[in-house]
Amino acid sequence: MTPAVAALIVAAGRGLRAGAGSPKQYRQLGGVPVLCRTLAPFLAESRLGTVLVVTGAGDNDRYDDAISRLPQSARTRLLAPIEGGETRQDSVRAGLEALAASGFTGTILVHDAARPFVSPALIERALAAGAESVAAIPALAVTDTVKRVDATGQIEETLPREQLVSVQTPQAFAFQPLLAAHRAAHAAGAAGFTDDSAIMEWAGHRVATFAGDSMNLKLTYPGDFELAEQRLARPLVTRTGTGYDVHAFTEGDHVWLGGIRIPHSRGVTAHSDGDVALHALTDAVLGALADGDIGSHFPPSDPQWRGASSDRFLAFAANRVRQRGGRIDHLDLTIVCEGPKVGPHRDAIRARIAEIAGLRLDQVGTKATTSERLGFTGRGEGLAALATATIRLPEPE
Repeated sequence: MTPAVAALIVAAGRGLRAGAGSPKQYRQLGGVPVLCRTLAPFLAESRLGTVLVVTGAGDNDRYDDAISRLPQSARTRLLAPIEGGETRQDSVRAGLEALAASGFTGTILVHDAARPFVSPALIERALAAGAESVAAIPALAVTDTVKRVDATGQIEETLPREQLVSVQTPQAFAFQPLLAAHRAAHAAGAAGFTDDSAIMEWAGHRVATFAGDSMNLKLTYPGDFELAEQRLARPLVTRTGTGYDVHAFTEGDHVWLGGIRIPHSRGVTAHSDGDVALHALTDAVLGALADGDIGSHFPPSDPQWRGASSDRFLAFAANRVRQRGGRIDHLDLTIVCEGPKVGPHRDAIRARIAEIAGLRLDQVGTKATTSERLGFTGRGEGLAALATATIRLPEPE
């Protein structure tokens, strides 16, 4: 069995150095709250079964507003937020204790909410490193000369930069050792740790490193927000993807189309719930991203997807677009079958697709047709769907 993996997003700080008089994790960045941008790639990662946010006291309304921008199907994977403490160390410990109380064991990724540009590739590297090590952190080589100064600003020492790295989040840990280290540090009154790897070092654990990402900017000062806005303001280019899916009929009493359960005299043969509409739309979005296909992200050989609800697949693809700073302009779907009759359910299908992908209703087109009794659909042996996705992504730098 694949070990459980959770993400703990630390969003309890006040972020006063960033200016603007409000916690930086709730400030707007490109018209979207920072926390929403940070959460999107974690919620898009299918191997993360649980995502928990640690918030600051009195931030409930800000938190609710931030996550309201995420698709409803993605929000279902969020646990109720936990209130943090006075320091980052206190906040992480509070989150770990909440996960422990829920019975969680496995691998934990700890990430700062103020890093909204975390990439799927960096999360992938964190997951891989966490599977191999008790503690592993993303690191970047230091390219500037680094010097140590005294209290007056005078140079005391030039440090050998080939032995230095700067570190980022998400950091990956075996859950129980990290929890034990936090508990031990708290009991000993050991404080002032600026990240969780430092606590693991204090507890006697070796910490491995893996490749970080220079684009994984942490928002700390007002200038960081200016740079982030400039990055998001890059011209958007339009890209189009297509998708196609088919399933054969078998014994049953319903089919799923566009996230709607429709009564029918037959069911479909499928590993998941067999929703050809959502499968085709997922492939269309992934195609526009040049990001593989539904089978590469949700392989039918993996038993965790047996009978899975296909809304998770489309929500995953939509979140991949947002994480890359893009947007979905339009989804267009054609369902091909002799039965069931799609017309009576067309509006419900459109509305459900819009809800899953986080779009307005006028951004979703849904049509149905027959194949004039020709081919396997015409003979009533199955049904098919074709989809087109139009998205916009920032131009590569």
